[in-house]
Amino acid sequence: MKLPANPFVQALATNRKQVGLWVSLSNHFAAEVVAPAGYDWALIDMEHSPNDYFSVLGQLQAFAAYSTVPIVRVEWNNPVAVKRLLDLGAPGLLFPMIQSVEEARLAVDSTRYPPRGMRGVSGSTRATRFGRVTDYLQRVEQETAVLLQLETCAAVHSAEEIAQIEGINGIFFGPADIAADLGKPGQPMDPAVWELIKPAAKKLIARGLPVGTLVLDPDFATELLNEGFTFVACGSDTALLARSADALLAHVRGTAR
Repeated sequence: MKLPANPFVQALATNRKQVGLWVSLSNHFAAEVVAPAGYDWALIDMEHSPNDYFSVLGQLQAFAAYSTVPIVRVEWNNPVAVKRLLDLGAPGLLFPMIQSVEEARLAVDSTRYPPRGMRGVSGSTRATRFGRVTDYLQRVEQETAVLLQLETCAAVHSAEEIAQIEGINGIFFGPADIAADLGKPGQPMDPAVWELIKPAAKKLIARGLPVGTLVLDPDFATELLNEGFTFVACGSDTALLARSADALLAHVRGTAR
């Protein structure tokens, strides 16, 4: 049995636009609700949700039957957490709060086996179909998406330097934390946030490095994709549920006599 190609990695390498959805409900059944929708990728969030390894496993299993590629945001840039998620079969990881070249290098090294990195070797894991994938050790590096999230002004200013680290598949800008760093907490759509992000993103795009982000405004998500962003999440499961629940209640209460 051979390791299958990762369509998300292939899409980033050829600059094919990838529309994503943030998944934070931390439940395999909820993941199965959105998995058939047809998004190119979905982000299973461990940083800002109650996810644990078993809940992530259930969600990876839910997405396995569909074309959407699940990317896991690891809770921190921790080699032990990275090892466990990759052994579970995560096709890609998003590393939060990368601040420096050194942190970027640690993230990449955590996904590589020695001598290129520090990932521990285990022969019988879900990732290897319990030992049945015969070329896993040779090919997993090429088939795993490594995405680094820049979330502060300092990190954005260092984006070009960070992006030079070999093994990065994409840079992800976090507008919510950047807004907070600018003294505008809760205002990720503030013009000042994007006046900082967009020039940095354009420099990376010019160098051929895919860039992505999360925004909850679908029109702005489209704008970013049209401006050269490659992978953009245009909503989240929690926000969709909350807004739809609020809108439904408001509609019925507003029209009932």
